[in-house]
Formats: sequence, structure tokens, C-alpha cells
Amino acid sequence: MSNKYRVAIIGVGAIGQLHAKAIADLDNLELVGGFHTVPEAASSFAEANNCKGYTDYEQMLDEQKPDLATICTPSGAHLEPAAACIGRGIHVLCEKPLEITLERIDAMIDAAEKAKVTVGGIFPQRYNPVVNVVRQAAAAGRFGDLATVNAYVPWWRDDAYYGPGRWQGTLKLDGGGALMNQSIHSVDLVQWIAGAALGVTDENPVEEVFAYTGVRAHDTNRLEVEDTCIVAMRFRGGALGQMLATTSLFPGSLKRFMIGGRDGTAEILEDELTKFAFRDEKPEDQQAVDKFGKATAHGGGAADPMSIDYGLHTANIGDFVKALDTGEQPPISGREARKSIAIIQAVYESAKSGQPVKVR
Repeated sequence: MSNKYRVAIIGVGAIGQLHAKAIADLDNLELVGGFHTVPEAASSFAEANNCKGYTDYEQMLDEQKPDLATICTPSGAHLEPAAACIGRGIHVLCEKPLEITLERIDAMIDAAEKAKVTVGGIFPQRYNPVVNVVRQAAAAGRFGDLATVNAYVPWWRDDAYYGPGRWQGTLKLDGGGALMNQSIHSVDLVQWIAGAALGVTDENPVEEVFAYTGVRAHDTNRLEVEDTCIVAMRFRGGALGQMLATTSLFPGSLKRFMIGGRDGTAEILEDELTKFAFRDEKPEDQQAVDKFGKATAHGGGAADPMSIDYGLHTANIGDFVKALDTGEQPPISGREARKSIAIIQAVYESAKSGQPVKVR
């Protein structure tokens, strides 16, 4: 039987609301508090979720003494609340990205390891059943000598998304644009699935990147980060790949993922398995196509950032709690969540220098 855990949410904006729904669906979690800088928002959240609202997260941590906190503040403001939790022995589950620089991520991970506190990351697409079908094929070596891994996020965000008073589009709090914010889930899937195909688990499977970034559809005086990014990748072992990350393509299209090699190819269009073909055919291949070959029925965040199903968050949070029960590291540990930022940071360095950059 699982232990019972008291949970607080630091940052009860749009994503924090999803966390609250996911927590409510897990029998072994009790939501005890929510933090927001705006008093009315904190009070409204507390009333809706039968918990206490706070405008000071340290006061919340001291009064409620939660076992774990989920952090849903703007991306570049994850380290400080994480440090406040770690210093009190509270476990931390942090929304993507873990932080916006490797230096801030490493500070978080080092502090947690010294305090023997567990830090984990939120990457819900790892719990998407169709994604897992493809990763299992990769881990089984069914693609043979890997040739290419590609991800495309051809999305749109309107001008209001980057408007005055918004933290999105700022270097300080967003840390990057279409790649860091919208496409980080695809960056994570690229390294996670390629790593399985290549048998690389501890190291980052992406070895080197070359990139261009630009602002093509929004106000360059307002936007401090890219709305368009093209990346070429080289993986360990020599496979190649590419990524497209945009918020500049009206009206926005569903994201795509493709992996292939000498012995097979798989392609996903949002939640639809559009190709799953192997030289060595198995009966379960057609079963997977029959199960996941239906067109995606939702917008997938292509134009609306909240067009997502919180059920994958429920699975992600539940997996983290299972790790707390066993005392093991969660599947998406702090070090695992770090890998996507290592790739993204190398991309931005390449775009700035005009040279290929090694991933560290």
C-alpha cells in the first residue's frame, strides 16, 4: 500500500490548475496548499480545491509542512522555490523545464543530493501510450542501425500570448522561445527514444547540434527569444536528426515525431501512429496500428496552449510518488530532466556563434 503524501503547489496558474486536477485523481495524495502572487487567485484556487491559499510560498511550506511540492512558476523562477523546499526536506516535482540554464539546474540537483531530497521533472508525453509503443520498439532494437530521429512542432501563438505583462517571450523567465517553451517535450522525446535505440541511458544521446533561430511572426521589439528554430543533430553512433520548433506558423499544426533506420520506421502525428513498419514484421505491429491509427481528436496545443489532457500529468505525478514509496530515483529524475536543457542550451549557443556545438 502506498504512503499518503501531503502536497503543495507553488504557482497555481494555468498549469498549476492541471496539477490540482491530477493530484485529486490520486488517492494517496492530499492537496494542502496553493501559492500565487495575486491574493485573489490564491483565494479562488483554495476555495475550488478545498485547501489553503497563500501569497508567500515559504509561509505555506512552514505552515503546511507538505511531503512534496510541485513547482509551476515561470520557467526561470523554479530554482528559488525548489531551494526553499529542499532546505526544509520537502521533495520537489518541477514542471518543464527544470530550469532555464544548466548552472541553475545543477545547483538544484546538487542541493537535493546533499539534502537527500528527491527532485523530479514533468514530461507527460513519456506517458503517452503511442509514444511508449515506439520507445519499446526502439529499446528492442527493431529500427536496426539508426539513421535519423526527427521532431516537428509547427505551432502558432498569437500576439497576446507574448503581450505586455506576460513572462512568455522574456529571456529572464522563459529562457528561450519556441524550442525552450513549446518544443521541450519533443526535445525530451528525441533524446529519450534515441537513447533507447542506441542503448545510451546515462549519457545524453545527442552529441552535437547546429542551429538557426529567428523571430519571423511577432514583434521583435517585444520578443526577446525565438519564435522559429531549425536544428540539425548528430547522435552518438553517427545517426542524424533534425528539429523544427515554431510559434510562427498560423494557424498551427499537430506536432510530428519520426524515427527510422535500416530495419524500420515509425512516425507519430500527435497521438496517431501513422507509420509502424519493420523488416521483421510481428503480429503486434498491426495491433498497434489498429489501436493508435486513429486521427487525433484534439488540438494538441498547436494554437491553444491549454488544449491538453491532464491525464498524462496524473501518470507523471503518480510515477514520482511511487519512487518516493520505494526510495528509488523517479524515472524522470533531476538528472534525466537535465538532458533536454543540455540540448537546448547547445542549440542557443550554436545559433549565436554560427558553429556546431557539443552537448554537455
